Amino acid sequence: MNTPAQAIDRSLPRLGQGYVWQDLTVGQCLRTFARTVTETDLVNFIGVTGMLEAIFIEDGYEGAAMAGRPVPGALTYALIEGFILQTMIQGTGLAMLELHQKILAPVLVGDTIEAQIEVTGIRPTSKSGRAVVDSRIDVFNQRGVLVMTYTATRLLAGRA
Repeated sequence: MNTPAQAIDRSLPRLGQGYVWQDLTVGQCLRTFARTVTETDLVNFIGVTGMLEAIFIEDGYEGAAMAGRPVPGALTYALIEGFILQTMIQGTGLAMLELHQKILAPVLVGDTIEAQIEVTGIRPTSKSGRAVVDSRIDVFNQRGVLVMTYTATRLLAGRA
């Protein structure tokens, strides 16, 4: 008969633990899960950020440059970063150091987005066990259209 453990075994691998920098290589590519952007996502995001622009809050806004319910580029970025944080750098990401972003096409409510990440640079720091990791993130919609691209420079933990 199995008995419950008296204490957590800290030597066991942690589920969902992100990559340490030593597990990454320049040129390595990864992709996120896909996620459909919902009306609820839009409403919650503009409510919490205060992005109460007419194109985001008024369905069918007559001054809109396009049909459909566009979402802020910041929401697209936040959803993709959520995937990256939950899967690639959970527990190992120490800081976002720099970000350069280009929005190339609109994302609308009902679009499904996913991203491809390419590691473009790894520079160990003078402080043991850390490195600055550069990456390029390309975000696509369900039609394969590149809607956003950005580069990120992050500080990642490593093995000592």
